[in-house]
Amino acid sequence: MSTTPAPSALHGVRFAFGTLTVLPVRVHRWDRAAARGGMLCAPLAGAVVGALSAGLGLLLLVLGAGPLLAAVAGTAVPAVLTRGLHLDGLADTADGLGSNKPAEDALTIMKQSDIGPFGVITLVLVLAAQVAALAEAYGGSWARGALAAVVAGTAARLALTLAARTGVPAARPEGLGAAVAGVVPVGAAAGAVLGVTALAAVCAAALGAYDAVRAAVAVLAALAAAELLLRHCLRRFGGVTGDVFGALAETAATTGLLIFALGR
Repeated sequence: MSTTPAPSALHGVRFAFGTLTVLPVRVHRWDRAAARGGMLCAPLAGAVVGALSAGLGLLLLVLGAGPLLAAVAGTAVPAVLTRGLHLDGLADTADGLGSNKPAEDALTIMKQSDIGPFGVITLVLVLAAQVAALAEAYGGSWARGALAAVVAGTAARLALTLAARTGVPAARPEGLGAAVAGVVPVGAAAGAVLGVTALAAVCAAALGAYDAVRAAVAVLAALAAAELLLRHCLRRFGGVTGDVFGALAETAATTGLLIFALGR
């Protein structure tokens, strides 16, 4: 009896959840087509991570915890669900950039298992900013805090979709960065940006026009910050690595949360 192969879209979903989360999803294909689908499905994985983050934060609020504790828990969830890989990538990228050494030497520093002073300082500041911004959002209302967690999680992975677009090279011939570098057509990446931005605005419209605009701005600001970091990394390293992708995700998430912390 013949077996019908799974649709390519399913391979993309598996690739996204299997590589970007610790959720029990097995990746069956590692070819470029699966990687392309995975990077296009990355925002979906981010939305799930963000929803779980929001769920824990809301649970703690219901149990009587304050916005600060809810924010700490909400910040911990993405770290746990990614095995801390994005935070590790952020720290390694900070060490590589902060070393001010030639590309090859900087890439060697990034591959080392220890974290240097630039990485430690960056981790402390980024995590503090995420907790403070999410606490501010939860302090405004439980709905704004939950929305901030979901939008930030989605925008963080959307930044990976954009960074995997055609024309962005890999800095090394091996690793996750090489597997996904340049796999997403520019048009598809642009479509994903427009789709996620519009969906964020529509979902936030339930809280009012102001929050709808803020959600859209949060997505675009997150992508802009990640794009600036991406271009700097391309100049310094000559391409992207798995660590750079992690740094882009954390940069986008932090920026998105900060937008929700501003204004009323």
